[in-house]
Amino acid sequence: MSLKGKTLFISGGSRGIGLAIALRAARDGANVTIAAKTAEPHPKLPGTIYSAAQEIEQAGGKALPVLCDIREEAQVAEAVAKTVEKFGGIDICVNNASAIQLTGTLETDMKRYDLMHQINTRGTFLVSKICIPHLKLANNPHILNLAPPLDMKAKWFKNHVAYTMAKFGMSMCTLGMSAEFAKDGIAVNSLWPISTIDTAAVRNLLGGATVAAMSRSPDIMADAAHAIFMRPSRETSGNFYIDEEVLRAEGVSDFAIYAPGATGPLAGDFFVPDEVFANSETKVRSIY
Repeated sequence: MSLKGKTLFISGGSRGIGLAIALRAARDGANVTIAAKTAEPHPKLPGTIYSAAQEIEQAGGKALPVLCDIREEAQVAEAVAKTVEKFGGIDICVNNASAIQLTGTLETDMKRYDLMHQINTRGTFLVSKICIPHLKLANNPHILNLAPPLDMKAKWFKNHVAYTMAKFGMSMCTLGMSAEFAKDGIAVNSLWPISTIDTAAVRNLLGGATVAAMSRSPDIMADAAHAIFMRPSRETSGNFYIDEEVLRAEGVSDFAIYAPGATGPLAGDFFVPDEVFANSETKVRSIY
């Protein structure tokens, strides 16, 4: 089972989870478009579309770096067109790009509110919309949104209602589009981690090195995404997957490789339903 020759369109994949998914696909020999805004290195956010493309090529894949702000419809359309021109089509769309600010209602300025909704909810809708005509032509088409389960409890909203609304907007794209395009055989699923993932967002916004030491590497999300892409699209749609549960279903039992430096319980990610923690064999404690 391989992604060799398949084409992935990944939004915001210049670093973190998006890049990990790209590199996992590249090891199979996949084609990957990295559609993101980062053309120049950022002091706190290492990685650009060009460095990502280089890593993809080194891993065995073919890469197309495209400077793209997914808030701009014309730029998304152009990035998709370039992908189809270079690789001949699109098999997988990964909506990874996301903006985050964990502030309460009174502390959230509307510029930041708009940014989160434009990138998270609107960006996911737009990228999916532009990719879908090409996905309809693919043999096993998948859309994967890096978005949480729709666990509609007030605790997920009360401390950062604007961000939660924006992320759940991505999840609602999964819910609606999975049913809308079932007849076309396009799988639309969400994937979310049971634990925090050691990314720039965690290090810069969610507790720094302390929480990073309680987190897993982005590789667990990449391996889970790969497992989902291997499944028949007509039989695998409308799911809100948790990374660990996906891999356990694939027969994985040793998860230590994803958090080699952890010495105690992992930090549980937010938006994870209580029953997921209760059913997990992994020791996870909530930090939210």
